[in-house]
Amino acid sequence: MVKNMKVKLFDESHEKDLEEKVNDFLSTLDNEVVDIKFGVSTSMFSEDQIYCFSAMVIYKN
Repeated sequence: MVKNMKVKLFDESHEKDLEEKVNDFLSTLDNEVVDIKFGVSTSMFSEDQIYCFSAMVIYKN
């Protein structure tokens, strides 16, 4: 088990919102970023297509 690692999860419905949230978080982070994982999923609600943009930032504590 790696004791000095943490993750921060983000979930937004627009890619620009996700970009802004991740950049805001990274600007406040004094620690080393290990990796950033991105994901996109879609679903249908009635006739609307719903998007979910997510990111996981892995960083050293």
